[in-house]
Amino acid sequence: MNSIRERILREVVTRLSDAVAPVPVLRHPTLPITREASPALLLFAESDSITAHVNHLVDRSLTLRLTVVTRGEDAFDQADRTLVAAHGALMRDASLGGLSLLLHEIDCEWDAEDADAGAATMPARYEVRYRTHALDLTKNG
Repeated sequence: MNSIRERILREVVTRLSDAVAPVPVLRHPTLPITREASPALLLFAESDSITAHVNHLVDRSLTLRLTVVTRGEDAFDQADRTLVAAHGALMRDASLGGLSLLLHEIDCEWDAEDADAGAATMPARYEVRYRTHALDLTKNG
């Protein structure tokens, strides 16, 4: 069985894919997004830290970054609409089907890319708090 962390990430991908279709959701892409491949919503797991140990339970904090990549005259509008849909899909059930104790938005940024005229990226970060057993990452705490 996969870890709770991996199950959270898969649940997030599923929710985002449903919410922003036909915009593709790409998890940890390793290559730059080409003009032809945009718009796209990118998902990165930035960190996963331990926040507390209690008996045989471990509280964890998973930081996710969603980045919308768009191009064209309406790049910022398109990026904003995509993030609005993604945010709604995540916050509709902050427990992510019982995997999460807490889900909340941390911040959002706007950035225009000089490398490709008309390109815009809009990252938003979220924190997912969850609990596992100390000896088994596949079990909720």
